[in-house]
Amino acid sequence: MGELIEVTDPSDPRLHDYSGLTDVELRKVREPAEGLFLAEGEKVIRRALAAGYPMRSTLLSPKWVEAMRPLIDAVDAPVYVGGEPLLEAVTGFHVHRGALASMQRIAVPEAGSVLAKARRVVVMEDIVNHTNLGAIFRSAAALGMDAAVLTPSCADPLYRRSVRVSMGTVFALPYARLDSWPGGLATLAEHGFRTIALTPGPTAIDLRDLRFGPEEKVALLLGTEGDGLSDPALAAADLRVRIPMAAGVDSLNVAAAAAVACYAIAAAH
Repeated sequence: MGELIEVTDPSDPRLHDYSGLTDVELRKVREPAEGLFLAEGEKVIRRALAAGYPMRSTLLSPKWVEAMRPLIDAVDAPVYVGGEPLLEAVTGFHVHRGALASMQRIAVPEAGSVLAKARRVVVMEDIVNHTNLGAIFRSAAALGMDAAVLTPSCADPLYRRSVRVSMGTVFALPYARLDSWPGGLATLAEHGFRTIALTPGPTAIDLRDLRFGPEEKVALLLGTEGDGLSDPALAAADLRVRIPMAAGVDSLNVAAAAAVACYAIAAAH
């Protein structure tokens, strides 16, 4: 059972995990280095626990204690309770969902072990926006992809904004980070994946014409915001596909495009 501990001082060292959450650059470095990440809201916290991430502590406003009691009673971790002004002073923002949890990171598996168990994967090349990353994870999980693979420069899926936007699906969808790129494409090939590059290029085939066998292994390649897939990734892909556009629109945001493409892949057999 989690011990309820009232806190009144924003500088209390026990609240270190929650300090300065609005300093993105600091948190991007600090959280992986300290082996933690933040989950926000009861549903996301519950999903993190169900996925096997140990809880370090929780930070709640008083009105959320009863709502969170079944969860905190099941976990042996301290529960810090403070008024909303204190939560805002510690974190740097108004905690709308009233509940934060500091979770312990676990080791990210090697790409080979994730790919060995998957048939449909989404590969994210240098996606650096946490909102886009979280949205892609949510779409991939919802639309039947088995796993996600990240290039070395991709953003952290466990950063608070990614976790929140994904509604905790970053915990449900297995993922791995490649050691190199575009060298990591060889790892996909070694595991029998046909690579499909999503691009607005005019020579790409219409996504609606995509067909493959139900047992065929397929990896959807998504490029970075703005520039899209790199030339080496496009050159190495087995096939290029595009989403047909209308009304003079040249392309979709990468998160929206990912949702469309994942749906099409699920239906393309």
